[in-house]
Amino acid sequence: MQLNVDALRRGRRAAARESGPESEEPSGRPDETMALRVVRPEPAAQPPRGRTDRRKPRRKAAPPAALARLAGPLGRRLAPVCAALAPYARKLKPVYPRPGRTGWRRWMPSWRQWAGAVLSGLVATTLFLVAAYAATDIPDNLNSYATQQDNVYFWSDGTPMARTGWVQRQAMPLKDIPEDVRWAVLAAENESFYTDSGISFKGITRALWRTVGEGDTEGGSTITQQYVKNVYLNQNQTVSRKFTEAMISLKLDNKMSKDEILEGYLNTSWFGRGTYGIQRASQAYYGKDVSKLNASQAAFLASLLKGAGLYDPTLGPANHARAVKRWKWTLDRMVKIGKLSPAERATYTTFPEPLKRNPLSDTGQQSDYLVELATQYAKTAAHLSDRDFDLGGYQIYTTFDRKREDALTDVVTKARKKGQQGDPSAAKTAHYGAASVAGDGRVLAVYGGPDHRTQGYNESNASTVPAGSAFQPFVYAAALQNGIVKQRDAPRAPVSPDTVYNGDDAVPVSTPEGPYWDRSGRKVAAHNDGKKSYGPVTLRKGLADSVNTVFMQLGMDTGLDKVKQTAVAAGLLDSSMGPQVPALSLGSSRPSAIRMADGYATFAADGTHTEPYSVRRITRNGTAVPLETPTARRAVDARVAQQVDDALTDAFRTAHPTASSRSPAPAGKAGTTEDDTAAWYVGTADSVSTAVVVYRMDLAKSLEPLPLRGIAGTPAGSVPYDIWAGAMAPLG
Repeated sequence: MQLNVDALRRGRRAAARESGPESEEPSGRPDETMALRVVRPEPAAQPPRGRTDRRKPRRKAAPPAALARLAGPLGRRLAPVCAALAPYARKLKPVYPRPGRTGWRRWMPSWRQWAGAVLSGLVATTLFLVAAYAATDIPDNLNSYATQQDNVYFWSDGTPMARTGWVQRQAMPLKDIPEDVRWAVLAAENESFYTDSGISFKGITRALWRTVGEGDTEGGSTITQQYVKNVYLNQNQTVSRKFTEAMISLKLDNKMSKDEILEGYLNTSWFGRGTYGIQRASQAYYGKDVSKLNASQAAFLASLLKGAGLYDPTLGPANHARAVKRWKWTLDRMVKIGKLSPAERATYTTFPEPLKRNPLSDTGQQSDYLVELATQYAKTAAHLSDRDFDLGGYQIYTTFDRKREDALTDVVTKARKKGQQGDPSAAKTAHYGAASVAGDGRVLAVYGGPDHRTQGYNESNASTVPAGSAFQPFVYAAALQNGIVKQRDAPRAPVSPDTVYNGDDAVPVSTPEGPYWDRSGRKVAAHNDGKKSYGPVTLRKGLADSVNTVFMQLGMDTGLDKVKQTAVAAGLLDSSMGPQVPALSLGSSRPSAIRMADGYATFAADGTHTEPYSVRRITRNGTAVPLETPTARRAVDARVAQQVDDALTDAFRTAHPTASSRSPAPAGKAGTTEDDTAAWYVGTADSVSTAVVVYRMDLAKSLEPLPLRGIAGTPAGSVPYDIWAGAMAPLG
């Protein structure tokens, strides 16, 4: 209940006017005749019976001030701005049908609404791109193909020999890539590279249109975008991949220098023939290092970036025509952008035909044996783990002489065929090993077997059969170096090449204490080839004639420990040495062909020995890798080495009088074993020693050598000597 105060006051004033002034009551007393009116609220209108209004009451919109209070301090700051923009926003609100218009125009937005929509779209797109740019990170991990490289092996003359690895890629510093090569690529792919922002909006728009609209793709990417695709993303042609590519490209362009991006692009791009990177492409198509390319060759290689399957001229006439056309266009573009003078362009009139095939793919035969040797040495000398080496990127410059290797391989192959024609059954189990080593330790050539894919071990590096009488020079050198002892407690007495020994067959071996007895209680005696007796002979003559009895006794007089020390100092491995019994002097040790050649090379090098090595230099992506190279050390006195070499020269002249006319005369001797299971020839000419061994062994049954049965020829025509002579032919 509510009192109507205004009505009460009006009633009192009306009563006062009727009664006059004299009848006025004091103002503080109420008029008893007045009655209070009670104002009752009118009842709300009721809906008609049978109907229910289900509409909810409409809430009144909160004023901007209320919204500002709800939004906090930021809302209070924005409230005036919102209030100012509200009238304009109401004008942009579409009202349909539009008043004051007729026909179809009643349903069309006004120009303000169109402008607002476009402006809003631009603002939203800008905000989206800014947010996407901020949210996109450059991946930490590159694609596996972007980091994986191969290892490349080079001949001693610097030409490519072979490669290993799943991917043909070698990264090169930009400074080692000629400017003509760089600008040929830029002219063909992205001439504005050094001034653009890293992306091409025109190219992106065209690519997206074709991808979305027609299901096809088209280029137009900058070099930065192509590099991002190569190393960070996949090759999928999707809108999301292209968008991510653009975002990373923008960010990469701000983070990396243009030269760094170009270097990465040139080292990761696909050029066909299984190659990645400009360095490997240069070797695959022209057989040379990228630093030796000219502008014409570079222009052709640049065309391969459009698709090697379309521009490799060796794949067909159509490809050749496309390659020539693209080559001319690229050279002309280089002139247009000022990176090639018209005069130099005029000199490039003939298309630079590439090689018919990739020279780096020529593996499977002898090159695999060479790679195996070089890899083992590289890992050891450069202290590279298997894991590091397998990551690739190494350039291994070997000591292998291509001319010598070809000659050695050719002559052994001929000997194999001749053996198969003479005795096919015996030839099936015949093995040939050979190696040429220079006086300074360089391994120049090896023959490891018929094919590394069918015979995995290397015959030139295998310690398989005894050295036989080819070991005698080491006994001779040990005696000349250390002297001999014939009586117990007597001082050592010097010997010379003219010292005389008994060369008769079956002479018992003696020690300072008396005869030498074997474990069965019998005296040990040596036998010469054919059980021939020579009588008293000098040591020099005994070496020339390969008199076994002389050297078995000489070894005992010198001391078998001294013989072993001298042989190891000259180059033979301690692990290949036989037991220290009289048979040691007859060649019971089992050195490899490489080690035998290296041992003889020590005598030719005036008694200084250098460990055999097959790698002279290693780089990784153009940077030198520290490599421990062997150094020469004294094995025997120079006088002793000269005396051994003179005796070996006599041995060569005695066995091959018609071949000793060359000057200086070669030095070498044959080696046979008592049971005729191995035949050797080891000799030196022009400071290069070559060792050849022939033997039979059925690897499917056992590791025991079998009789040669004529496979190694006869004393009048030795197969090991024929191979040796053919291998030394390049020196003639």
